[in-house]
Amino acid sequence: MTAASPPPFVELAARLARYPADHYPIQHATASFHLGCALTEAGRFAEAERALAVAAELFGPDRVERAKAVNARGAALRAAGAPGAAADYFQQAAAGFAAAGLPLERGAALFNLGLVRRELGADAIDCFRQARTLLDADRVPGPAAAAARELGAALLTAGDAEAAARVLADAGALAECGRDLAGLGASLNTLGLARLAQGAPREAVEAFLGAAGAHPRSVRPEGHAMAVANLALAYERSGEPVRARFAARQALGVPGAPAPVRSTADAVLQRLGRGPGDLLDVLDLEPAEQWPQVVREELVRWSDAPPADRAAAVDAFVDGVVARPATAADLVATWLGGLLELPPASMTALVIATLRALRDRPADQVERVRSLVARGCARYHIPQMDRLTRTFEALAAEHGGPRSWR
Repeated sequence: MTAASPPPFVELAARLARYPADHYPIQHATASFHLGCALTEAGRFAEAERALAVAAELFGPDRVERAKAVNARGAALRAAGAPGAAADYFQQAAAGFAAAGLPLERGAALFNLGLVRRELGADAIDCFRQARTLLDADRVPGPAAAAARELGAALLTAGDAEAAARVLADAGALAECGRDLAGLGASLNTLGLARLAQGAPREAVEAFLGAAGAHPRSVRPEGHAMAVANLALAYERSGEPVRARFAARQALGVPGAPAPVRSTADAVLQRLGRGPGDLLDVLDLEPAEQWPQVVREELVRWSDAPPADRAAAVDAFVDGVVARPATAADLVATWLGGLLELPPASMTALVIATLRALRDRPADQVERVRSLVARGCARYHIPQMDRLTRTFEALAAEHGGPRSWR
Protein backbone atom coordinates (compact mmCIF):
# COMPACT_ATOMS: atom_id res chain seq x y z
CA MET A 1 0.00 0.00 0.00
CA THR A 2 1.32 3.44 -0.92
CA ALA A 3 0.82 6.55 1.14
CA ALA A 4 -1.78 9.02 -0.09
CA SER A 5 -0.39 11.99 -2.01
CA PRO A 6 -0.50 15.28 -0.10
CA PRO A 7 -2.88 17.99 -1.32
CA PRO A 8 -1.28 20.01 -4.14
CA PHE A 9 -1.09 23.17 -2.06
CA VAL A 10 1.05 21.35 0.55
CA GLU A 11 3.62 20.45 -2.08
CA LEU A 12 3.46 23.93 -3.58
CA ALA A 13 3.96 25.57 -0.19
CA ALA A 14 7.08 23.46 0.20
CA ARG A 15 8.30 24.65 -3.20
CA LEU A 16 7.80 28.26 -2.12
CA ALA A 17 10.07 27.66 0.84
CA ARG A 18 12.62 26.03 -1.44
CA TYR A 19 12.68 29.06 -3.77
CA PRO A 20 12.71 32.29 -1.74
CA ALA A 21 11.35 35.30 -3.62
CA ASP A 22 14.45 37.40 -3.14
CA HIS A 23 16.69 34.80 -4.80
CA TYR A 24 14.35 33.00 -7.23
CA PRO A 25 11.54 35.48 -8.06
CA ILE A 26 10.20 33.68 -11.16
CA GLN A 27 10.24 30.24 -9.56
CA HIS A 28 8.58 31.66 -6.45
CA ALA A 29 5.99 33.46 -8.60
CA THR A 30 5.23 30.32 -10.56
CA ALA A 31 4.72 28.29 -7.40
CA SER A 32 2.55 31.08 -5.93
CA PHE A 33 0.43 31.10 -9.07
CA HIS A 34 -0.18 27.34 -8.96
CA LEU A 35 -0.78 27.49 -5.21
CA GLY A 36 -3.37 30.23 -5.69
CA CYS A 37 -5.20 28.19 -8.33
CA ALA A 38 -5.18 25.11 -6.08
CA LEU A 39 -6.45 27.09 -3.11
CA THR A 40 -9.24 28.58 -5.25
CA GLU A 41 -10.30 25.10 -6.31
CA ALA A 42 -10.28 24.05 -2.65
CA GLY A 43 -12.53 26.99 -1.72
CA ARG A 44 -9.87 28.80 0.29
CA PHE A 45 -10.41 32.07 -1.52
CA ALA A 46 -8.72 34.56 0.81
CA GLU A 47 -5.49 32.53 0.84
CA ALA A 48 -5.74 32.06 -2.90
CA GLU A 49 -6.08 35.78 -3.52
CA ARG A 50 -2.99 36.51 -1.42
CA ALA A 51 -0.90 33.88 -3.25
CA LEU A 52 -1.99 35.20 -6.64
CA ALA A 53 -1.21 38.77 -5.61
CA VAL A 54 2.35 37.69 -4.80
CA ALA A 55 2.61 35.92 -8.15
CA ALA A 56 1.39 38.96 -10.10
CA GLU A 57 3.83 41.28 -8.34
CA LEU A 58 6.84 39.02 -8.90
CA PHE A 59 6.09 38.31 -12.54
CA GLY A 60 6.41 42.01 -13.35
CA PRO A 61 4.31 44.28 -15.60
CA ASP A 62 5.50 42.99 -18.96
CA ARG A 63 5.06 39.26 -18.56
CA VAL A 64 2.17 37.19 -19.91
CA GLU A 65 2.33 35.24 -16.67
CA ARG A 66 1.34 38.38 -14.78
CA ALA A 67 -1.84 38.68 -16.84
CA LYS A 68 -2.62 35.05 -16.08
CA ALA A 69 -2.08 35.62 -12.37
CA VAL A 70 -4.22 38.76 -12.40
CA ASN A 71 -7.00 36.87 -14.21
CA ALA A 72 -6.83 34.04 -11.68
CA ARG A 73 -6.89 36.61 -8.86
CA GLY A 74 -10.10 38.00 -10.29
CA ALA A 75 -11.58 34.51 -10.40
CA ALA A 76 -10.71 33.96 -6.73
CA LEU A 77 -12.31 37.26 -5.76
CA ARG A 78 -15.44 36.50 -7.76
CA ALA A 79 -15.73 33.11 -6.09
CA ALA A 80 -15.32 34.85 -2.73
CA GLY A 81 -18.29 37.11 -3.51
CA ALA A 82 -16.38 40.28 -4.38
CA PRO A 83 -17.38 40.98 -8.00
CA GLY A 84 -16.45 44.67 -7.86
CA ALA A 85 -12.82 43.94 -6.99
CA ALA A 86 -12.78 41.03 -9.43
CA ALA A 87 -13.86 43.31 -12.29
CA ASP A 88 -10.74 45.47 -11.87
CA TYR A 89 -8.45 42.46 -12.21
CA PHE A 90 -10.30 41.03 -15.19
CA GLN A 91 -9.90 44.39 -16.94
CA GLN A 92 -6.18 44.39 -16.19
CA ALA A 93 -5.86 40.82 -17.44
CA ALA A 94 -7.70 41.59 -20.67
CA ALA A 95 -5.39 44.56 -21.32
CA GLY A 96 -2.32 42.45 -20.59
CA PHE A 97 -3.40 39.68 -22.95
CA ALA A 98 -4.20 42.24 -25.65
CA ALA A 99 -0.72 43.74 -25.34
CA ALA A 100 0.79 40.26 -25.62
CA GLY A 101 -1.24 39.44 -28.72
CA LEU A 102 -3.16 36.56 -27.11
CA PRO A 103 -6.77 36.77 -28.37
CA LEU A 104 -8.05 33.58 -26.75
CA GLU A 105 -6.77 34.57 -23.32
CA ARG A 106 -8.13 38.09 -23.78
CA GLY A 107 -11.50 36.66 -24.76
CA ALA A 108 -11.56 34.52 -21.61
CA ALA A 109 -10.76 37.54 -19.43
CA LEU A 110 -13.46 39.62 -21.12
CA PHE A 111 -15.93 36.78 -20.62
CA ASN A 112 -15.11 36.77 -16.90
CA LEU A 113 -15.47 40.55 -16.86
CA GLY A 114 -18.90 40.22 -18.45
CA LEU A 115 -20.00 37.78 -15.76
CA VAL A 116 -19.05 40.10 -12.91
CA ARG A 117 -20.50 43.15 -14.64
CA ARG A 118 -23.78 41.28 -14.93
CA GLU A 119 -23.61 40.38 -11.24
CA LEU A 120 -23.06 44.05 -10.45
CA GLY A 121 -26.12 45.03 -12.51
CA ALA A 122 -24.02 46.74 -15.19
CA ASP A 123 -24.20 46.35 -18.96
CA ALA A 124 -22.22 43.24 -19.98
CA ILE A 125 -23.19 43.06 -23.66
CA ASP A 126 -20.00 44.56 -25.03
CA CYS A 127 -17.81 42.27 -22.92
CA PHE A 128 -19.64 39.15 -24.09
CA ARG A 129 -19.69 40.36 -27.69
CA GLN A 130 -15.93 40.93 -27.70
CA ALA A 131 -15.37 37.59 -25.99
CA ARG A 132 -17.43 35.79 -28.62
CA THR A 133 -15.43 37.49 -31.39
CA LEU A 134 -12.08 36.60 -29.82
CA LEU A 135 -12.88 33.01 -28.81
CA ASP A 136 -12.34 31.05 -32.02
CA ALA A 137 -15.01 28.36 -32.21
CA ASP A 138 -12.70 26.00 -34.10
CA ARG A 139 -10.04 26.17 -31.40
CA VAL A 140 -12.13 26.59 -28.23
CA PRO A 141 -15.73 25.58 -29.04
CA GLY A 142 -16.77 25.33 -25.38
CA PRO A 143 -15.76 28.84 -24.33
CA ALA A 144 -17.06 30.23 -27.63
CA ALA A 145 -20.44 28.60 -26.98
CA ALA A 146 -20.50 29.96 -23.42
CA ALA A 147 -19.73 33.48 -24.64
CA ALA A 148 -22.49 33.27 -27.25
CA ARG A 149 -24.94 31.95 -24.66
CA GLU A 150 -24.21 34.75 -22.21
CA LEU A 151 -24.33 37.35 -24.97
CA GLY A 152 -27.72 36.05 -26.05
CA ALA A 153 -29.04 36.16 -22.49
CA ALA A 154 -27.75 39.72 -22.05
CA LEU A 155 -29.38 40.83 -25.31
CA LEU A 156 -32.66 39.27 -24.24
CA THR A 157 -32.52 41.04 -20.88
CA ALA A 158 -31.89 44.28 -22.74
CA GLY A 159 -35.05 43.72 -24.81
CA ASP A 160 -33.50 42.77 -28.15
CA ALA A 161 -35.18 39.39 -28.59
CA GLU A 162 -34.43 39.14 -32.30
CA ALA A 163 -30.67 39.58 -31.89
CA ALA A 164 -30.74 37.32 -28.84
CA ALA A 165 -32.41 34.53 -30.79
CA ARG A 166 -29.76 34.68 -33.53
CA VAL A 167 -26.90 34.52 -31.05
CA LEU A 168 -28.51 31.79 -28.96
CA ALA A 169 -29.08 29.62 -32.02
CA ASP A 170 -25.34 29.96 -32.67
CA ALA A 171 -24.60 29.09 -29.03
CA GLY A 172 -26.71 25.96 -29.26
CA ALA A 173 -25.02 24.84 -32.48
CA LEU A 174 -21.58 25.35 -30.92
CA ALA A 175 -22.54 23.45 -27.77
CA GLU A 176 -23.93 20.60 -29.83
CA CYS A 177 -20.73 20.39 -31.90
CA GLY A 178 -18.75 20.29 -28.68
CA ARG A 179 -21.08 17.63 -27.22
CA ASP A 180 -21.79 19.90 -24.27
CA LEU A 181 -25.30 18.84 -23.32
CA ALA A 182 -25.49 21.13 -20.30
CA GLY A 183 -24.50 24.11 -22.44
CA LEU A 184 -26.91 23.02 -25.17
CA GLY A 185 -29.77 22.80 -22.70
CA ALA A 186 -29.02 26.24 -21.26
CA SER A 187 -28.77 27.78 -24.73
CA LEU A 188 -32.01 26.23 -25.95
CA ASN A 189 -33.90 27.20 -22.80
CA THR A 190 -32.89 30.84 -23.23
CA LEU A 191 -33.60 30.61 -26.96
CA GLY A 192 -37.11 29.46 -26.09
CA LEU A 193 -37.57 32.54 -23.90
CA ALA A 194 -36.37 34.71 -26.78
CA ARG A 195 -38.87 33.04 -29.11
CA LEU A 196 -41.66 33.74 -26.63
CA ALA A 197 -40.56 37.37 -26.45
CA GLN A 198 -40.71 37.47 -30.26
CA GLY A 199 -44.28 36.18 -30.18
CA ALA A 200 -43.29 32.85 -31.77
CA PRO A 201 -44.60 30.21 -29.34
CA ARG A 202 -44.35 27.27 -31.76
CA GLU A 203 -40.64 27.94 -32.23
CA ALA A 204 -40.39 28.30 -28.45
CA VAL A 205 -41.95 24.85 -28.02
CA GLU A 206 -39.25 23.30 -30.21
CA ALA A 207 -36.51 25.05 -28.24
CA PHE A 208 -37.88 24.01 -24.85
CA LEU A 209 -38.35 20.41 -26.01
CA GLY A 210 -34.69 20.40 -27.01
CA ALA A 211 -33.68 21.93 -23.69
CA ALA A 212 -35.61 19.31 -21.72
CA GLY A 213 -33.95 16.55 -23.73
CA ALA A 214 -30.49 18.02 -23.19
CA HIS A 215 -31.19 18.23 -19.44
CA PRO A 216 -32.23 14.65 -18.56
CA ARG A 217 -34.46 14.50 -15.51
CA SER A 218 -32.14 12.03 -13.79
CA VAL A 219 -28.96 14.05 -14.51
CA ARG A 220 -29.91 17.74 -14.26
CA PRO A 221 -33.36 17.74 -12.64
CA GLU A 222 -33.48 21.50 -12.00
CA GLY A 223 -32.61 22.32 -15.61
CA HIS A 224 -35.12 19.75 -16.82
CA ALA A 225 -37.87 21.13 -14.60
CA MET A 226 -37.21 24.68 -15.76
CA ALA A 227 -37.33 23.70 -19.44
CA VAL A 228 -40.57 21.75 -18.96
CA ALA A 229 -42.23 24.58 -17.01
CA ASN A 230 -41.30 26.96 -19.81
CA LEU A 231 -42.60 24.38 -22.28
CA ALA A 232 -45.96 24.49 -20.51
CA LEU A 233 -46.01 28.26 -20.95
CA ALA A 234 -45.16 27.93 -24.65
CA TYR A 235 -47.89 25.34 -25.20
CA GLU A 236 -50.37 27.63 -23.44
CA ARG A 237 -49.47 30.50 -25.75
CA SER A 238 -49.70 28.15 -28.74
CA GLY A 239 -53.30 27.37 -27.87
CA GLU A 240 -52.58 23.79 -26.79
CA PRO A 241 -54.09 23.53 -23.29
CA VAL A 242 -53.90 19.72 -23.05
CA ARG A 243 -50.16 19.66 -23.61
CA ALA A 244 -49.71 22.76 -21.45
CA ARG A 245 -51.42 21.14 -18.43
CA PHE A 246 -49.45 17.94 -18.95
CA ALA A 247 -46.11 19.76 -19.10
CA ALA A 248 -46.96 21.89 -16.07
CA ARG A 249 -47.76 18.78 -14.01
CA GLN A 250 -44.54 17.16 -15.14
CA ALA A 251 -42.52 20.21 -14.09
CA LEU A 252 -44.19 20.21 -10.67
CA GLY A 253 -43.48 16.49 -10.36
CA VAL A 254 -39.70 16.89 -10.44
CA PRO A 255 -38.46 16.45 -6.85
CA GLY A 256 -36.90 19.64 -5.54
CA ALA A 257 -38.06 21.77 -8.47
CA PRO A 258 -36.91 25.37 -7.77
CA ALA A 259 -39.45 27.96 -6.64
CA PRO A 260 -39.49 29.87 -9.97
CA VAL A 261 -40.25 26.62 -11.79
CA ARG A 262 -43.14 25.83 -9.47
CA SER A 263 -44.44 29.38 -9.79
CA THR A 264 -44.44 29.21 -13.61
CA ALA A 265 -46.11 25.79 -13.72
CA ASP A 266 -48.69 26.65 -11.06
CA ALA A 267 -49.60 29.83 -12.93
CA VAL A 268 -50.23 27.87 -16.14
CA LEU A 269 -52.57 25.47 -14.33
CA GLN A 270 -54.38 28.33 -12.58
CA ARG A 271 -54.98 30.12 -15.87
CA LEU A 272 -56.09 27.02 -17.77
CA GLY A 273 -58.17 25.52 -14.99
CA ARG A 274 -59.09 21.88 -14.66
CA GLY A 275 -59.44 19.97 -17.88
CA PRO A 276 -57.84 17.34 -20.09
CA GLY A 277 -54.15 16.95 -19.51
CA ASP A 278 -53.50 13.41 -18.34
CA LEU A 279 -51.23 10.94 -20.08
CA LEU A 280 -53.81 9.48 -22.45
CA ASP A 281 -55.15 12.90 -23.38
CA VAL A 282 -51.67 13.74 -24.65
CA LEU A 283 -51.16 10.40 -26.37
CA ASP A 284 -54.39 11.05 -28.27
CA LEU A 285 -52.57 14.01 -29.85
CA GLU A 286 -49.23 12.31 -30.48
CA PRO A 287 -48.21 9.95 -33.28
CA ALA A 288 -47.73 6.38 -32.04
CA GLU A 289 -43.96 6.51 -32.53
CA GLN A 290 -43.77 9.23 -29.87
CA TRP A 291 -45.77 7.28 -27.29
CA PRO A 292 -42.87 5.38 -25.65
CA GLN A 293 -40.93 8.54 -24.81
CA VAL A 294 -43.99 10.35 -23.43
CA VAL A 295 -45.03 7.31 -21.39
CA ARG A 296 -41.53 6.72 -20.06
CA GLU A 297 -41.22 10.27 -18.73
CA GLU A 298 -44.70 10.25 -17.22
CA LEU A 299 -44.17 6.94 -15.41
CA VAL A 300 -41.09 8.41 -13.76
CA ARG A 301 -43.27 11.27 -12.52
CA TRP A 302 -45.83 8.80 -11.16
CA SER A 303 -43.05 6.90 -9.40
CA ASP A 304 -41.85 10.05 -7.64
CA ALA A 305 -45.35 11.29 -6.77
CA PRO A 306 -46.93 11.02 -3.31
CA PRO A 307 -49.10 7.87 -3.00
CA ALA A 308 -52.38 9.75 -3.35
CA ASP A 309 -51.25 11.53 -6.52
CA ARG A 310 -49.87 8.29 -7.93
CA ALA A 311 -53.17 6.55 -7.26
CA ALA A 312 -55.11 9.33 -8.98
CA ALA A 313 -52.85 9.18 -12.05
CA VAL A 314 -53.13 5.40 -12.35
CA ASP A 315 -56.90 5.52 -11.84
CA ALA A 316 -57.20 8.10 -14.64
CA PHE A 317 -55.07 5.86 -16.86
CA VAL A 318 -57.36 2.87 -16.28
CA ASP A 319 -60.39 5.07 -16.98
CA GLY A 320 -58.79 6.23 -20.19
CA VAL A 321 -57.89 2.76 -21.38
CA VAL A 322 -61.43 1.50 -20.80
CA ALA A 323 -62.81 4.50 -22.71
CA ARG A 324 -60.56 3.93 -25.76
CA PRO A 325 -61.33 0.47 -27.15
CA ALA A 326 -59.78 1.24 -30.54
CA THR A 327 -56.33 2.07 -29.19
CA ALA A 328 -56.40 0.37 -25.77
CA ALA A 329 -54.20 -2.58 -26.75
CA ASP A 330 -51.42 -0.38 -28.12
CA LEU A 331 -51.68 2.03 -25.19
CA VAL A 332 -51.37 -0.76 -22.61
CA ALA A 333 -48.49 -2.40 -24.48
CA THR A 334 -46.62 0.92 -24.52
CA TRP A 335 -47.36 1.41 -20.83
CA LEU A 336 -45.96 -2.03 -20.05
CA GLY A 337 -42.80 -1.16 -21.97
CA GLY A 338 -42.44 1.91 -19.77
CA LEU A 339 -42.84 -0.23 -16.64
CA LEU A 340 -40.02 -2.48 -17.82
CA GLU A 341 -37.64 0.49 -17.97
CA LEU A 342 -38.30 1.55 -14.38
CA PRO A 343 -36.23 0.46 -11.37
CA PRO A 344 -37.81 -2.62 -9.71
CA ALA A 345 -39.18 -0.67 -6.74
CA SER A 346 -40.86 1.88 -9.00
CA MET A 347 -42.34 -0.81 -11.20
CA THR A 348 -43.70 -2.58 -8.15
CA ALA A 349 -45.29 0.61 -6.80
CA LEU A 350 -47.10 1.28 -10.09
CA VAL A 351 -48.35 -2.29 -10.47
CA ILE A 352 -49.72 -2.15 -6.91
CA ALA A 353 -51.43 1.15 -7.73
CA THR A 354 -52.96 -0.47 -10.82
CA LEU A 355 -54.30 -3.41 -8.82
CA ARG A 356 -55.83 -1.04 -6.29
CA ALA A 357 -57.40 0.99 -9.10
CA LEU A 358 -59.21 -2.17 -10.23
CA ARG A 359 -60.61 -3.17 -6.82
CA ASP A 360 -64.00 -1.45 -6.93
CA ARG A 361 -64.57 -1.59 -10.69
CA PRO A 362 -67.18 -3.73 -12.41
CA ALA A 363 -66.06 -7.25 -13.25
CA ASP A 364 -66.15 -6.60 -16.99
CA GLN A 365 -63.72 -3.67 -16.64
CA VAL A 366 -61.37 -5.72 -14.49
CA GLU A 367 -61.38 -8.53 -17.05
CA ARG A 368 -60.89 -6.03 -19.86
CA VAL A 369 -57.77 -4.57 -18.24
CA ARG A 370 -56.45 -8.01 -17.27
CA SER A 371 -56.85 -9.20 -20.86
CA LEU A 372 -55.16 -6.09 -22.25
CA VAL A 373 -52.22 -6.56 -19.88
CA ALA A 374 -51.90 -10.25 -20.80
CA ARG A 375 -51.95 -9.46 -24.52
CA GLY A 376 -49.55 -6.58 -24.03
CA CYS A 377 -47.09 -8.77 -22.12
CA ALA A 378 -47.15 -11.29 -24.98
CA ARG A 379 -45.73 -8.62 -27.32
CA TYR A 380 -42.40 -8.71 -25.50
CA HIS A 381 -39.63 -11.29 -25.61
CA ILE A 382 -39.94 -14.15 -23.16
CA PRO A 383 -37.68 -12.75 -20.38
CA GLN A 384 -39.58 -9.43 -20.33
CA MET A 385 -42.95 -11.18 -20.72
CA ASP A 386 -42.21 -13.50 -17.79
CA ARG A 387 -41.03 -10.63 -15.62
CA LEU A 388 -44.21 -8.67 -16.26
CA THR A 389 -46.66 -11.52 -15.78
CA ARG A 390 -44.92 -12.84 -12.67
CA THR A 391 -44.87 -9.35 -11.17
CA PHE A 392 -48.61 -8.89 -11.74
CA GLU A 393 -49.45 -12.36 -10.44
CA ALA A 394 -47.24 -12.11 -7.34
CA LEU A 395 -48.52 -8.68 -6.40
CA ALA A 396 -52.14 -9.63 -7.13
CA ALA A 397 -51.80 -12.56 -4.75
CA GLU A 398 -50.62 -10.14 -2.06
CA HIS A 399 -52.79 -7.09 -2.75
CA GLY A 400 -55.82 -8.57 -4.46
CA GLY A 401 -56.72 -8.89 -8.12
CA PRO A 402 -57.03 -11.47 -10.89
CA ARG A 403 -54.93 -14.56 -10.23
CA SER A 404 -53.84 -15.05 -13.82
CA TRP A 405 -52.29 -12.42 -16.08
CA ARG A 406 -51.41 -14.74 -18.96
